[in-house]
Amino acid sequence: MPSLVLALNPSIDAEWRVADVQWQEKNIVQTERRWAGGKGVNVARWLKHLGDRPQLLIPLGGSTGNELAKQLRDERIKSHIVHLREATRVNVIVTTKQGRQLRFNPVGPKLSTDEWRGIFEGVRTQLASANCLIVSGSLPRAAPVATYARLIRAAHATDRRTFLDCDGAAFGAAIRAKPFLVKPNEHELAQWYGRALNSERALLQAARALSKQIHSWVLVSRASKGACLINELEGAAFAARPPSVEAANTVGAGDAMLAAAAWQFIQGAPPRDWLRWAVATGTAATLNQAGELAKIGAIRDMAWRIAVREI
Repeated sequence: MPSLVLALNPSIDAEWRVADVQWQEKNIVQTERRWAGGKGVNVARWLKHLGDRPQLLIPLGGSTGNELAKQLRDERIKSHIVHLREATRVNVIVTTKQGRQLRFNPVGPKLSTDEWRGIFEGVRTQLASANCLIVSGSLPRAAPVATYARLIRAAHATDRRTFLDCDGAAFGAAIRAKPFLVKPNEHELAQWYGRALNSERALLQAARALSKQIHSWVLVSRASKGACLINELEGAAFAARPPSVEAANTVGAGDAMLAAAAWQFIQGAPPRDWLRWAVATGTAATLNQAGELAKIGAIRDMAWRIAVREI
């Protein structure tokens, strides 16, 4: 069975290349690229690329929604679309010649009661033929903070495992529903924990505390330091560091990590391989332009170069 990916706040991602950013002056956009984006869409694209057949449940509206739907068709990602009255957002990435980036993400459309009904009915319907539910990204404007928690409980009712990647209040509410795996980065973990994580010991304490709360797996992404995977109840704790690379871009690397971990779980691989492939895929993603997917051979080669150690 395929995975079900929920992308509640998708976007067209647009990258503007500029020589530099001049404040209070005209900035000439030298090139523009556009692609299907938003965290949930990124996860679905990576899952398809890795070999899964994901089903994507996605609300879309306006001309940008039509543009995004066409890109998903072109990539042959099976999508269940909930049509919106308001337009899908456009996220803008401004990249300078030196590789520095500014990112501008609108909050997205506000869904009506009927549109929310379509979302929840779609999730219940699609879960019947899915092996897991992946919820990733921000909530749409004015969405109830407990939205993800409600969806996770719906997945529990059908005995489907859930993977979660979000932040802020939505994260705090969602973890009370006990997803199977959560993927915070270091900043998001510190935000939940309520204090700075200034040492390896502090980071592991926070990850273990989160694992205890959800009674399951915590995958902490750590940029160039790799990631750690913790399940306190099972006494499992692993870390992996990628080889040193010169990153061209970091947009979507965390989404690549989540997709790879979920894909390895779906394949029945052990947790060490969830982590190995998550770090390899996330690292390989940084070697490409934003929105581009790394070659499978490059990901596989990197995975075999990564040592997973117990911590």
